[in-house]
Amino acid sequence: MLRIERWVFIHTNSVYGLTAAIIIFSLFGMFKLKTEGFIVDDLPHTDKIYTDLKFFEKNFSGLMPLEIIIDTKKKNGLAGSRILPVLSRMDTLSSYIITQKEMARPLSIDEGIKFVKQGFYEGDSSNYSLPNSFDIAFIGEYIKPQNDSNGKNNLSKLLTSFIDTSRESTRMSINMADVGTKELPVIIHGIKEKTDELFDSSKFKITFTGATITFLEGSAFIIHGLKESILWAFLFIALCMLYLFRSVRILLCSLIPNVIPLIITAGIMGWVGVRLKPSTVLIFSVALGIAIDVTIRFLVNYKQELPLHNFDIKATVSETINNTGLSILYTSLVLIAGFIIFCFSGFGGTQSLGWLTSITLLTASLTNLVLLPVLLMATGKKGKNVLVKS
Repeated sequence: MLRIERWVFIHTNSVYGLTAAIIIFSLFGMFKLKTEGFIVDDLPHTDKIYTDLKFFEKNFSGLMPLEIIIDTKKKNGLAGSRILPVLSRMDTLSSYIITQKEMARPLSIDEGIKFVKQGFYEGDSSNYSLPNSFDIAFIGEYIKPQNDSNGKNNLSKLLTSFIDTSRESTRMSINMADVGTKELPVIIHGIKEKTDELFDSSKFKITFTGATITFLEGSAFIIHGLKESILWAFLFIALCMLYLFRSVRILLCSLIPNVIPLIITAGIMGWVGVRLKPSTVLIFSVALGIAIDVTIRFLVNYKQELPLHNFDIKATVSETINNTGLSILYTSLVLIAGFIIFCFSGFGGTQSLGWLTSITLLTASLTNLVLLPVLLMATGKKGKNVLVKS
């Protein structure tokens, strides 16, 4: 505690200078911070699931599912010859999707009907194409749902897999690579532009779904929610501090030592290359909740000691450091030891949570034991109104 007091009372300018230098260094790191997540990002690279997925990405453009639902907005909109214009548009869309290196050939009803036409012409590969109005007159009977002794034949099963029972909507199933939340919106946007070009919105309703879309929307929601949660957290903390201490000066002194550790953590993530993603975004909320407890403990003791020392700021700060400093250090070390255990996890997100939260708690303990007392002495004034009036 004597060393901490020496920093607080003797090396005050050094505390300000070192804090400013660390903040500047961290801010530069924050500019390097990337917001990007992958579906299998946190799996160990030696895990069988990860290696298998990368194998399929390399050889078959991936396994991540993307579904495009094409709704004609009317019953039997895909029945008879009315299906031909839809199939033609779907085939054009498939040709566009195939040009994307991250995406495999789509599976849809138009691919099945191409096989039907090829089979009708005795397997001639030159006839692997969509039927025209002349062809449909001959092969139309083959693509109607027909029952066999088992209930449905294979072609009927194919049709019902891609077309609903009212023949109003159909779907295209696409497998794609795990390209991440940064590149995926660009790819989806390109496909949406193509569907808007091919399908009139007054006649068709196009819906994108599948695990890929769910992951993208979920990641965006969680990451954007971080900003709101941090703002709300600081708002409620500020209200609690105002209620407890009735002082704007104390409020500012309490928030600054807890904002700096979050800035430092974000800067370290930027410099080290740890991306902001669903598995790491929780670090800030968890660390802030624990760090503010240290601040409240210090300030409550400071408030209790202040009248006992005739409202002498320097004497009160010294006594508060000696009374609470050791317990704060011990508590922080126990918490850090608990989070460090997460570093031995095989899951990447848990590892990041462990060491980044430990760093945040360590810096929060230092800022609350060194910077907070310095700020209290710099902003405080002698007299009984120190904690009553701002």
